[in-house]
Amino acid sequence: MGEAIAGLRVLVVEDESLVALQLEDMLLELGCSVVGPAMRLRAAEELLNSAVDIDCAVLDVNVCGEMVYPIAERLTGMGIPFIFATGYGRDGVDKRWTEVPILQKPYTSEDIGQSLALCLS
Repeated sequence: MGEAIAGLRVLVVEDESLVALQLEDMLLELGCSVVGPAMRLRAAEELLNSAVDIDCAVLDVNVCGEMVYPIAERLTGMGIPFIFATGYGRDGVDKRWTEVPILQKPYTSEDIGQSLALCLS
């Protein structure tokens, strides 16, 4: 599994700084490069507007009280796969996004690796 995601450039959209740092550490352990983290939707939009290459993304569903769906829409339009990270499970995600893998908080490095491999398949 690790080989499948090693080298990926992963956009991280997460508003909790401790969670973002832990996620960044886990992604680095898995051999990924981290883009961000973006702690606000505006920062995520700016990263998407920049020339930064992104292979996939991990999106917290609720970012400072705003739903992350506009970023999910942009990624979908760009053909970039992503996963949602949430403490609410599948019930916390709008029904429109039922095909998107869910990373249940709290998660482990193994959970992240499996979810990213799933979103890329």
